[in-house]
Amino acid sequence: MKTLNAKTVLIGALAGVAGFMLAYAASFNALFSTLLSAASALPILIAGLGWGNAAAIAAIIVAGGLGATMVSPFFALYTLAITLVPAGWLSHLGNLARPASEIGGPEGLTAWYPLSDILMHLCAVITLALIVLGFAAGYGPDATGELIDAFMQALAMQNPDLAADAALVAQFKSMFVVMLPIVQGATSVILLFVAYHFAARIAIASGLTSRPREDVAKSLRMHRNAIFVFLAALVATFFGGTIGLIGAACLGAFGGGFLLAGLARMHLAARGQSWGVPVIILSYLSLIFTFPALIFVVMGLLDTRRAIALSPGANPPGNDDDTDDNERNNPWT
Repeated sequence: MKTLNAKTVLIGALAGVAGFMLAYAASFNALFSTLLSAASALPILIAGLGWGNAAAIAAIIVAGGLGATMVSPFFALYTLAITLVPAGWLSHLGNLARPASEIGGPEGLTAWYPLSDILMHLCAVITLALIVLGFAAGYGPDATGELIDAFMQALAMQNPDLAADAALVAQFKSMFVVMLPIVQGATSVILLFVAYHFAARIAIASGLTSRPREDVAKSLRMHRNAIFVFLAALVATFFGGTIGLIGAACLGAFGGGFLLAGLARMHLAARGQSWGVPVIILSYLSLIFTFPALIFVVMGLLDTRRAIALSPGANPPGNDDDTDDNERNNPWT
């Protein structure tokens, strides 16, 4: 834990204002709305990684309060659930560390919370966020059906020949109601992890955190237990109804995590190769199609492990020598 003082709270409050402004700007710019929404996590992540949980909590409270008072309660709920709270939790996990000797490592080093566990936590938090937002917004076949009807009407007005028959529209509606939470879950996980990665790089370069810079291509993998969650979510999507929608949200979020792990494996394989840069560029461009994305998901499923970052120092930053027994028994202090 970093020291709690007025400076820490003020930094957190300023980060919250910046996060709210970025999230609010996303509602005015449809072209960059996704990127701006993800960027709104950066101030909270930097504040949390650099100044601790108090700064992150202050940032979340300020950003959520501004969203509720200046825009709408649902806007505040959406930004809190899908961006701000996950960002605060990621910064907390990024600061967790313990003496490496307590987990069988060498003396005199500090072990940091594994990147694979941070990614798995992110997938779980985004799944929970989508479930909360779904219940709050009344998400379901009726809501998505209205969107499809409006889209088809606009399409028919521009070109009547493109108007689809009723059976095709019904089929499209049933597919869209499942695909939307899958895509939103995967996109949220990917963008938030990218925001965490850049925030960590900024915090490390600025000397705000003692966590070492990790080789993401080597260490970014999913926890092996995530495979069972992914498979359970896949089965749940076939049940339909509320269970199917929850399964779809979970499938998308954890699928996004495995996709990131697969991309990391591709980066590692391409490192130092003459064909590396073209393959990396083509791989990212291919992600707009379903089949290449599934290939990287499978690559992530085939390599699950935990890589623990180590740094000099027997005591984790912020921990005193008089740590009590409860803290010593905690797997990550």
